[in-house]
Amino acid sequence: MKYLLLLALLAVVWLLWSKRQWNGGADTSPRQDAAPEKMVACAYCGVHLPESEGICVDGQVYCSEAHRLAGGAKEH
Repeated sequence: MKYLLLLALLAVVWLLWSKRQWNGGADTSPRQDAAPEKMVACAYCGVHLPESEGICVDGQVYCSEAHRLAGGAKEH
C-alpha cells in the first residue's frame, strides 16, 4: 500500500513539474493591451474607421483617397 501512495505522489510531482517546464517560456505577467484608438466617421460615406487609418484634410476625415477627392460633391 505504501508503494502505491509513493507512486501516486511521484506521479503528481512529475505532472506538476512537466506542466511547469512546458509553460516555462511563457510570460506569466498580465499583458498590457494598447490603449483603445479613437474611431472617426468618413465625411463622405459615414463609415467608421480608426483615426490612424483615415485621411485627414481640412479637419475632415475620409476613409479612402477616392472619397477625399469626391468629398466636395457630397450627393448621398
